[in-house]
Amino acid sequence: MTQTEPGSSKSAAPQETSSAPAAGISDAEQELYGGRLRYTQSFVQHEGPLTRLGFGHMAAALPRMVGMVLRAGWETDRRALAGVVAAQLGQGVTAGWGLVAVNSVLTRLFADGPTAEKLREALPSLVVLAVAAVATAVLTAWSTAMSGRLEPQVERAVSARYYRAVTHVEVEATERPEVQRILEAGRFGTDSARNMLRLSVGVGGVVIGMAAAAVVLASLHWTLLPMLLAIAFPKGWGAVRSARREYISRLTWVDHRRAIASLLAYLTRPHAAAEIRVHAAGSKLLASYEEMSRQTEAEQRRLARAQAGTDLVAGGFAGLASLACYELLWWLLESGGLPLAVGGTAVIAIRTSTARLTSLVQQVNRLYEELLFLTDTEDAIKVAGENAIPASGRPLPASVQEVRTEGVSFTYPGADSPSLQDVSVRVARGKVTALVGANGSGKTTLTKVLAGLLVPSDGDVWWSGGPGERVELREADRAQVFDAVGLLTQDFPRWEMTAAANVAIGAGDRPRDMDRVRMAARDADVLDVVEKLPHGWKSIVFKGYERGVQLSGGQWQKLGSARFRYRMAPFLLVDEPTSALDPHSEIAAFRGLWDLADEGHAVVLVTHRLAATMRADHIYVLDRGRVVEEGTHDELMAHEDGVYRGMFDAQAAQYGLAAATRALPDPRNEPTPDHDPTS
Repeated sequence: MTQTEPGSSKSAAPQETSSAPAAGISDAEQELYGGRLRYTQSFVQHEGPLTRLGFGHMAAALPRMVGMVLRAGWETDRRALAGVVAAQLGQGVTAGWGLVAVNSVLTRLFADGPTAEKLREALPSLVVLAVAAVATAVLTAWSTAMSGRLEPQVERAVSARYYRAVTHVEVEATERPEVQRILEAGRFGTDSARNMLRLSVGVGGVVIGMAAAAVVLASLHWTLLPMLLAIAFPKGWGAVRSARREYISRLTWVDHRRAIASLLAYLTRPHAAAEIRVHAAGSKLLASYEEMSRQTEAEQRRLARAQAGTDLVAGGFAGLASLACYELLWWLLESGGLPLAVGGTAVIAIRTSTARLTSLVQQVNRLYEELLFLTDTEDAIKVAGENAIPASGRPLPASVQEVRTEGVSFTYPGADSPSLQDVSVRVARGKVTALVGANGSGKTTLTKVLAGLLVPSDGDVWWSGGPGERVELREADRAQVFDAVGLLTQDFPRWEMTAAANVAIGAGDRPRDMDRVRMAARDADVLDVVEKLPHGWKSIVFKGYERGVQLSGGQWQKLGSARFRYRMAPFLLVDEPTSALDPHSEIAAFRGLWDLADEGHAVVLVTHRLAATMRADHIYVLDRGRVVEEGTHDELMAHEDGVYRGMFDAQAAQYGLAAATRALPDPRNEPTPDHDPTS
């Protein structure tokens, strides 16, 4: 089993088991993490089966493991799989052939007569032995070539199936912990198919070689096969015991290593640099690191001593079994019950087979572990399919003019109360529709419903075109719905890619158009920022890479806005688009949204900046998942005790103003008067 670092593609997560040694928790771990630092993904269930793994479990699981690999290989590249199987079978045949040739050589050499004559008689068998060696080398090379061709294809096929499946899961399903755990766990098995194929080839070669040796020995004398098994059993027991102990040791080590890695990572992260120095957090972390490292060292010494004891016991029993078998072999040779040549062949076969057995146990142990992770991937693909977004549906009207919700309600899985209750809103093209309300009032959930990401529990979402042309979300082709939507979320992804890729990924399924990329960046007021970077549009907008640069929060928000503009969908949903911008950039960003509405887009604006919503065409005020008020700014301000007016006046009061500044754009289709920005 290969050691994996925290954060790598696969890492076994430890838990206490009856078979695992009780390891102490350092004071630093108790203080900083409240105990062991563990993941919550479902793959932690695999520790139990692996720590209890015995020879019988391995033998029973082997057909299933090999069958899974053969199916994956057959579906991917039948010719390569056939080549691997043929090469392994051929190696088994040549191994048996080689033992027969060895026995023939020894028979000639131990016969009576002059040495020269015995050598001449043994020459044909020596030639056969040489041919067998060459054939083994050729077959090994062929197996390596075919495995090298097949392994990456199998890995790609399994990974593509998994990632294709999980990216089409309904967003609502990912909110269910039992589903998300399965989907997340599946990611750790995407490389297991390749590993299983490689290990299966190794296991197959060892098994076939041992089977060939057993057949040859049994044909030479019936007592030789029990001798082989007698020596092999303690070797196998020792190997299984060692593999299980090694696994438990790594589990304990990973526990400490994860906590240590978590500590050390903070020491080099830019966002923690200030507190590391000013608050002396660095001294605390380093002291904790030293304490936890000493704990790791003590644990490793303890486990090493225990491992040495196991090896001593296993080796002692294997030695006693070997001694008994060789005494029996000696007696048979002395009594004439066994030819000397057969005895020599038996010694060679037993020594090679016992060495192979240790390798076999270690490889099957790893194969079994990979099987558990690959099973996770297969389960994730199955669950993803059961919760997938429908691949087809009714087409949307040729020109969608509005999206309307009627009595929509939605409750997140596991939530005590609904996030939306009986919500009816209308979003029309050419208009700016604002959603306002306190945190947790349901604004972001409503935008997800409008975008087709969430299907409401009750109520309808209508996508309407001309008179009589409308399609309800549940029946609609969701791919067309997504094509009609552009998102700028509050926590939009910051891709560790070039600046150009970060903009163009807004329409990731289309060929990149750099003229449009620059135009979107210009409209988002980020063109000059990008083109002044050391490598311009080819700069990686993430520190830590060659050509890597670091952008400020406001620059990132502008880059996200450029991505959103590059997509240029008819319905644009914007959630807190200016939270990191300075006042002048904020005003320009809101003007840009109004310009998009003038161009015929529908703009849904979620913001706490009520100075912007006062210019919206229609405002919906949400409170605890319900629309409690709606109308224009003036209409809502007319409600003296209204929720909207209370929020607006509270913000205005922070500046000592009775009303908000008029620096933002005025309602469209009206001339923009000259205003004193301080009025």
